[in-house]
Amino acid sequence: MTSTAASAVASVRGVSKTFGARKALDGVSLEVAQGEMVALIGPSGSGKSTLLRSITGLQPIDAGGTISVFGETVQKDGRVTGGVRKARARLGMIFQQFNLVGRLTLFSNVMLGALGRIPGWQGALGLWPGADKKKAMAALHRVGVADYAAQRANTLSGGQQQRGAIARAIVQGAQAILADEPVASLDPVSARKVMELLVELNKRDGLGVIVTLHQVDYAIRYCERVVALKAGKVVYDGPATGLDTKILVDIYGPEFEDAFWETKQ
Repeated sequence: MTSTAASAVASVRGVSKTFGARKALDGVSLEVAQGEMVALIGPSGSGKSTLLRSITGLQPIDAGGTISVFGETVQKDGRVTGGVRKARARLGMIFQQFNLVGRLTLFSNVMLGALGRIPGWQGALGLWPGADKKKAMAALHRVGVADYAAQRANTLSGGQQQRGAIARAIVQGAQAILADEPVASLDPVSARKVMELLVELNKRDGLGVIVTLHQVDYAIRYCERVVALKAGKVVYDGPATGLDTKILVDIYGPEFEDAFWETKQ
């Protein structure tokens, strides 16, 4: 799908990343438009997480490539630019290990999404504006964990914590979601709930979503577009319905069925 640079969630041009003698990314070019839900798939070590981290500026790239987010250049010529903070403010990040503060309540963790709108000292003292408190509770209700708002995050299940992380992105006012293996640590029931929430944010709110997945069946079920990486290169970029056996063998090898999670449960 094409889009203007300013409206694209992410525009990646000729991006490589080298770790020692290994190229984690090798000349990757990709554009994701607002409103798309895109799965990044591929074998372990294919470059999925490196690409996602590069888009956010968490992982510096090699010289020569460029990355922009909503038209804001975040990386160029091997350097993270000053525009990365503005870009990150528009991105909700969801991680495999939830990235919640375990000693804080779920409510407090969700309120952290409002930090970009208030002075740091105010957030440190927990002096949250009333409108943001209401927004946080509404977000917790939306993701189905409002009953756990007062519980410490480290007492909650993985699925509950991940839904809390999504609520935090809602409070942040994120215009797109980047999710790095968000269901890898979850049981299938919790994983489906998390994926359904990401689909809802995409369809109902119009947010662009880029999600890395090991589970090919989840990519096919929940995402209309799939980008497959292998050895740091894009080897497939197209509709999820186009992932036939031949393509999957090319990506994963003859044991490609191991990438279908629920068939193994």
